[in-house]
Amino acid sequence: MAKQELDFYDKTNLKSYNLNEIMRYQLSMLDRLDVFTRKHCENVASLTCRICEYLHCNKGFTEYCTICAYLHDIGKLFIPPEILQKPGKLTEEEYEIMKTHTTLGYEMCIKDEQLRFYAAGPIYHHEALNGTGYPKGLTKKDIPYEGQIIRVADEYDAIVSKRQYKSHIGISDTLKIIIENTKPDKNINKSDALHVIAEDTKLGKNNPIIVKTLFKVVIDDIEYEITRTLDYTNELKQELKRLKEIQKYKEKMDKAKNEKSKNYYMEGIQVLLKEKETIDNFYTIYEEYEKAYENHKKNIITLYDEIKKIKKLKI
Repeated sequence: MAKQELDFYDKTNLKSYNLNEIMRYQLSMLDRLDVFTRKHCENVASLTCRICEYLHCNKGFTEYCTICAYLHDIGKLFIPPEILQKPGKLTEEEYEIMKTHTTLGYEMCIKDEQLRFYAAGPIYHHEALNGTGYPKGLTKKDIPYEGQIIRVADEYDAIVSKRQYKSHIGISDTLKIIIENTKPDKNINKSDALHVIAEDTKLGKNNPIIVKTLFKVVIDDIEYEITRTLDYTNELKQELKRLKEIQKYKEKMDKAKNEKSKNYYMEGIQVLLKEKETIDNFYTIYEEYEKAYENHKKNIITLYDEIKKIKKLKI
């Protein structure tokens, strides 16, 4: 039995949109990015789409916002690979170069008639409500809604990708980091950040309504993962039942005193065996399935606990 692979973004609604040729051209820009950045852009677009739907945004805005999200990191085309793909922490100089992907992406979009409409994705996704973002240090009143949504989706996927989660187990810790970035920043020094008005010093970097909506998307994903895992454990359960039957036939065959009885039980075993299974290896397969079955049952319990933890989080 093939091991079930779980994809965080498998249950996406993006396919529900009938993308025309112009939109397909916009999305084709991603093919010029490195694999990691392209996958990140696709993830952020999927999250953005679903956040918009949970926020009950109309279809037009949701589609527009999703395309903006696809293109949000397009400026990384112009960042030197040694900086973009550096495994360790960037130096201050390297970080300043990395930050230019916002304006470079914006300029690329503005110069292309078919991308111009979606330039908000690259330019606004690192702006913060409290004015501590970049490239312009804008505050809430000057950051369009699409920028606020994409920022949250981008931050979430960046943390998830960095930690290389294979499942949603432990994802509540990621959301705690996002919550901290949604709270007012106590370290803002008004004398050092004169562009931050008093009202915005009471804000964090992220829009709390959008963050709460992200929680709903994540819980929906976890519930979907639980459903898929339950389906898989049920398949494993049926396989274990079949292999137990083989074991019973094998035990009876070993105890049989005549060839006719032995052949009878052997025929039963042959009917139950599947491809690549033999009378010599079936028990090893049984043990592997049993181990997988127990591990998946434990994962389901852990995933339910993860939902409980997320529901207790406060913004």
